[in-house]
Amino acid sequence: MTSISYGKLSVPVQCVSGARLLALDVSMEVLGQGFLAAYTEGDNRGVVATDTMKNVILRHALEYDGATPEGFLEALGRRFLTSYPEMERLRLWAEEHPFSPVRVGGEPSDRLFALGGPDHAVAELELDRGGLIAAGSGHVGMRLLKTTGSAFTRFARDDATTLPERSDRPLYIALDVHWRYADPADALGGDPGRYVAAAQVRDLVATVFHEFVSESIQHLVHEIGQRILARFPALSEVTFRGENHTHDPVPGMDPDGTRKAYTSAFPAWGLITLTLTR
Repeated sequence: MTSISYGKLSVPVQCVSGARLLALDVSMEVLGQGFLAAYTEGDNRGVVATDTMKNVILRHALEYDGATPEGFLEALGRRFLTSYPEMERLRLWAEEHPFSPVRVGGEPSDRLFALGGPDHAVAELELDRGGLIAAGSGHVGMRLLKTTGSAFTRFARDDATTLPERSDRPLYIALDVHWRYADPADALGGDPGRYVAAAQVRDLVATVFHEFVSESIQHLVHEIGQRILARFPALSEVTFRGENHTHDPVPGMDPDGTRKAYTSAFPAWGLITLTLTR
């Protein structure tokens, strides 16, 4: 069995509708076996040029009047499958550019936006001619620093261990969170109560990080994952990828003093992953 795909990556679009802006980098893959002859025989009759894909994505951006990355991708996928019988199945994904209205005179502007970041929303859908197969979303690129209320103690030690135990440390992490829906249709927001916006997850992550006293990053992401699944019943799975960027104490610092200073650690980051399912 041969596994093949082809597609177009990172087509930039900015959809403007009144005072609303949706800015995305859109990517897609065509899946299936209908274009295998292009690989085995050089026969391209089953291949839609990736430049054509780019043009369809741009036309779709001009016509799309929705507000979510998931809605954009689902309508785009249906458009491709309707227009091109050569396509059997699609995977589409988008990374959102996090523009938000600037406050002018105390009120959000209806025309001026500032690009935030580096954290931003992402979305991924898979469709075939029968409809939506799977849907997932995420909020990635978060950089969070907590000055107190985090520890790392009682870890395994041997003669290669030089890291001291720290019962209270400034914890600095990079964090990506992804989630999947039990019913892929919930990703499209037909029932707003079952759609999970990336900003909601970002805010919940920040709340838990603020209030939860953790014994490790593993302990922290497990607590966040449990809270996400409890808060959003439409979700079937949540996945974390975290990196430990915690700084080291400056030499000579009194760990019990009121003034403390830290500096960047050796540039090799600890990796923590977790997937929780119902």
